[in-house]
Amino acid sequence: MSTSNIRSVKASEIELKDRLVGVQRVAKVTKGGRTFSFSAIVVVGDENGIVGYGLGKAKEVSEAIAKGIDDAKKSLIKVPVLKGTIPHESEGKFGGGLVYIKPASHGTGVIAGGAMRAVLESAGITDVLAKSKGSSNPHNVVKATIDALANLRDPATVAHHRGMNLSRVFNG
Repeated sequence: MSTSNIRSVKASEIELKDRLVGVQRVAKVTKGGRTFSFSAIVVVGDENGIVGYGLGKAKEVSEAIAKGIDDAKKSLIKVPVLKGTIPHESEGKFGGGLVYIKPASHGTGVIAGGAMRAVLESAGITDVLAKSKGSSNPHNVVKATIDALANLRDPATVAHHRGMNLSRVFNG
C-alpha cells in the first residue's frame, strides 16, 4: 500500500460496525500435548466511506475478535464513495492476492465474494463489480481490497491536482 494515498481517520469520532471475516484455530504442539489458540480477522467500517481491518490472536474466540476490532480501529482509511459506487476502476495487490474492483450502475449490488464483500459493504459501497484473482486466502484478499480502495481518488482531488475545474475532469 502506498502511504501517500491513505487518509487515516480517528476511531473515536465515528460509529463503527464490525464484520468477522474468518476465525482459524491454531494448534501448538508441546511436550505436554496440544495447546489451541484462535486468530480472527475483522473488518470495521461506518458504511459511509471509512473502513479498516485488524487481526486478533487469543486463547478464546471472543477475545481474538475483540483484539481484532481494536487492531482494526487503528488502521482506518477514508474511501471516496460516489452515489453508492466507486469513482473509477482499481486494482489492489497484497502477497498472492490480487483484486480488481470496477464501478457499477445503481441497483447492481455488491458483486463480490466472501472477504471482499465484507470490506466493500463496511466501506458503504452498495454497487460494485469485483473479481479476486490469485490467492483466496482471506488475509491476502482483505489486504488487497483495502489496497485497491486506498488507491482510489475522488474527482475533486483530481481536479485540484490538475489545476482545473471539476466539470472539466468529468467531460475530459
